Amino acid sequence: MRYRPTKALHAAACLAALSALAGCSQGLFDREEALKKLPPERLRDIDRVSLDGYRKPAAAPTAPISAVADAKAALDAVKSRFEAGETVKIDLERCRMSALTNNLDLKVARVDPAIQSEVVSAEEAKFNSAFTLSTSYADQNQPTSSTLNSAKSKNTHIAPGVRIPLRTGGTATVTLPWNKSENNNAFSTLNPAYTSDLFLSISQPLLRGAGRRANTASIHIATYNQQASEARTKLEVIRQLAGVDRSYWRLYQARKQLEVRQQQYELASEQLGRAERRVRSQVSAEVEVIRAQGGVADQLEQIILAQNDVLTQQRELKRIINEPGLPIEAQTLVEPETPPDPVEYGFDRAELVQQALANRMEMLELELQLSADAAQIAFNKNQSLPLLSLDYSYRINGLGASSQDSFRQLHDADFRDWSLGLTAEIPFDNEQARARVRQAILTRLQRLASKEARTLSITQEVLAAIDQIDASWQRILASNQSVTLNIRTLAAEQRQFDVGKSTSTNVLDASTRLADAKLAEIRAIADYQIAQIDLAFATGTLLGSSKVSFEPTPSPDASQPAPPEQP
Repeated sequence: MRYRPTKALHAAACLAALSALAGCSQGLFDREEALKKLPPERLRDIDRVSLDGYRKPAAAPTAPISAVADAKAALDAVKSRFEAGETVKIDLERCRMSALTNNLDLKVARVDPAIQSEVVSAEEAKFNSAFTLSTSYADQNQPTSSTLNSAKSKNTHIAPGVRIPLRTGGTATVTLPWNKSENNNAFSTLNPAYTSDLFLSISQPLLRGAGRRANTASIHIATYNQQASEARTKLEVIRQLAGVDRSYWRLYQARKQLEVRQQQYELASEQLGRAERRVRSQVSAEVEVIRAQGGVADQLEQIILAQNDVLTQQRELKRIINEPGLPIEAQTLVEPETPPDPVEYGFDRAELVQQALANRMEMLELELQLSADAAQIAFNKNQSLPLLSLDYSYRINGLGASSQDSFRQLHDADFRDWSLGLTAEIPFDNEQARARVRQAILTRLQRLASKEARTLSITQEVLAAIDQIDASWQRILASNQSVTLNIRTLAAEQRQFDVGKSTSTNVLDASTRLADAKLAEIRAIADYQIAQIDLAFATGTLLGSSKVSFEPTPSPDASQPAPPEQP
């Protein structure tokens, strides 16, 4: 007795096969990455900090000492903030090179052109040809009511081919299907029968999606976006280098201001010593010592504020240049080594405005975006056309009792057929496509208005920078004259005090006016240097004689594993 499997057994076998496929799917496909789920309190609870644990114990009271010695001790305590670390002298060119190499914002900006370049490569790759292969095997066993039909048949089908996307919008396909069929039909002439065909087909749209312009629009748009990303990267390089220069001169200003405050402290201390000597000689009242002590205390506070300004500007410069030997948390002091060189300039305002409009990367980015908008408008107009496609196919047939016979008949090309057809699709309401066209046109009009607004803004920036340079130069001249006159005034007040014809208040006021004049001169010089940087930035260039070049970040190897996540 012959065993025949039942339908239930066939179903069970199919279920077992599906279960086995599901069980080994992790080996066939990528495993799902584990989801990172943080505890809710990490996302919702806000901790509070208690500063009591950082409180220092109160200092023990000391025996009273003289005012001069007490002032010197206070100054030594303040100076100790700058004596913990070493001092590194750094020039402006070194700061620029460090920023180009190590600035983290520039590292981020340099990746964007590489990303956009890969987008262009992906768009260009849509016209790459592809090898196709389809195979199938069928074993059929079905009842039949006629001996002319086969009840049992086996078919093996293999169809290798090549699909070629065309830049005109069409698709060309070349396949070489091979088929082997066996059956139990007594009337079959060839059993088994082998067929070998050569099949060529072309499908070409005639309206929507037709033409190189419509099919390469995405490539053009991606290329414009890639160039715009390089323009933005160049703008970021200019912005960061201009930020380096501004931070450098602000640090220069802060250190010079600290020097002035220290000089004023020394002058106040000298005045305190003179007042104490005159009081001990009983030629002046004790109130002169009190006035001088108040002047020393005022200058000590100004030194502390100036030191904080130096530390703030120093950290900002360290952050921008991000030099490995100068970490932002280190106590290393940075001393600017490049001195300012203020000279008077005479600018051609109209020429600088035209240069700015030609060089600014914002204007170039807008031009590229306008070009991309034009390509998008043309593409959307093409997509609003009816769909009309021309389909053509050509086939050479081969048949034989063996594969050799079928390929021989295929080579002889005795049996050929072809077909030609048209396919049309016209929407009743094409409002969606027309809306996309109007949207693209409005986007371009908006961009044109933005271009006009940007032109006015750039013109304003250039003219404002020129005015700032002129004003800063006049401030330098005025403050320099003020310093000279206040030096003479202070010397005169000190002589008057020595002969008893002036007071400590007058001497300290003269010293304060001298300090204000020196600080005004330092600010004017720093503002003059920064105004030159602002003018260079407004014209789309950099201040200095050296030319700066940079390269985008290279694309990574796709076959390599992804970089590990930073902690």
